[in-house]
Amino acid sequence: MSTTTYEKKGSIKNGIGRMIFSVLVLLLEAIFLLMIFSYLNKYAVWINTVTGVVALLLVLALYGSNINSSMRMPWIILILVAPILGVGLYLVVGLNSKTHKMRNRYAKINEVLIPLLSENREEVNDCAYEKLKEDHKDLSTISNYIWKNSAYPVYSNSDITYFSSAIEGLEAQKEAMKKAKKFILFEYHAIEDDIAWHGIFEIMKEKAKEGVEVKVFYDDMGSIGFINTDFIERLEKNGISCRVFNPFAPGLNLFLNNRDHRKITVIDGEVGFTGGYNIANEYFGITEPFGKWKDTGVKIEGEAVRSLTIAFFENWNAIKKSKTVVSKEDITKYLPNVSYEKKEAGGFIQPYADSPMDEEYLGENVYISIINNAKDYCYFITPYLIITDEMIHAFGLAAKRGVDVRVVTPGIPDKKVIYSVTRSYYNTLTRNGVEVYEWTPGFCHCKMCVSDDVVATCGTINLDYRSLYHHFENGCMYMDCKAVLDTKK
Repeated sequence: MSTTTYEKKGSIKNGIGRMIFSVLVLLLEAIFLLMIFSYLNKYAVWINTVTGVVALLLVLALYGSNINSSMRMPWIILILVAPILGVGLYLVVGLNSKTHKMRNRYAKINEVLIPLLSENREEVNDCAYEKLKEDHKDLSTISNYIWKNSAYPVYSNSDITYFSSAIEGLEAQKEAMKKAKKFILFEYHAIEDDIAWHGIFEIMKEKAKEGVEVKVFYDDMGSIGFINTDFIERLEKNGISCRVFNPFAPGLNLFLNNRDHRKITVIDGEVGFTGGYNIANEYFGITEPFGKWKDTGVKIEGEAVRSLTIAFFENWNAIKKSKTVVSKEDITKYLPNVSYEKKEAGGFIQPYADSPMDEEYLGENVYISIINNAKDYCYFITPYLIITDEMIHAFGLAAKRGVDVRVVTPGIPDKKVIYSVTRSYYNTLTRNGVEVYEWTPGFCHCKMCVSDDVVATCGTINLDYRSLYHHFENGCMYMDCKAVLDTKK
């Protein structure tokens, strides 16, 4: 018997209809602009000259920019070969991550959030860093890079638990939410209004009735085919605050290209969850559109949850309509002084968040640093493999040094075109000694790496250029603890 109600079918149908309508309107706008430019260039010599000059200046600007060469060269080639199309697409798509208005807004938000993140670091987290430096000097340099370039510190007073399946992580998440007494923060790229979400929603409703503050945040593009526009109304009727990141709508939205790909749950500032899975049926084996689904996650307990809280409020406040972005008083109540008794001796945990609103490619650089640091082995698992020359070089060089380098990709794709692009990288990697495996039961959506039995990462960051350059992402690096060996297993 189908569990999908008539209302549910209508909701999904409306969501898909809105997506199709928006895409068609955007395509029509693009075609219209190209027709205008083409017409003007055909009948006005001076406009054609101006277009050529703009194209030349744009190519020179790109050539001298700090953009990664793998991202820069395709634009340069396109603009030189087809100036009208190239300039038009670059102005609409290529500059999306450079939106000054949003950059300024994020800068103002982080002026408030970052000092809160680093409060008391001298007393607690400097000790963790010094201890890490003493135990693993090479790993301490990666940790220091994250701290210096994103302000997310390393913690030694927290625990991390690894979940080898999404359903295992989800059940632990629900149990933790049932114990919430103050607040629940919930941020996901995609939420599907169906069985998996309904279990969470029931808990949220009960908690809201008890007076627990619940905030839900999702990306509109990621969820557009899964939920209808009345989703927010239904949540708010049950006392749950909800916001949508960067709504997908017809029009030249210059911020459209940057999506919120983060997956974060925080309960009372004491327990946090992150990983690869969204809140949709396929992630938990309720449906199997692409064979078996492989996904993973982690639970963090202790003061390190503070970093997930700060990452949540960065995007939560970025899309707020008020001109006053955020105040210290708004956030401090979500950053309690955690009195936590550590369960596992030793170990270091460093959650972090990556943003396209700066020039620091944190996610990619952490991966490359771990590869460069590897001595015995370095294993990655990713749903998509579309990487830069720098990362290809790092993989190949490590393999040539004698490091056992392996990359696991899906055996059954969710997007056939992306799957073809992923496979196109196999030759370059294997030619340099990297071993590539496909997970044959189905689609592996987890984003992890593990190296030398001492360091691992788990989070939302794929090995593809959208994750590494255009999306808001988050991850967690953990060192010298049981979760590292669990990740390897």
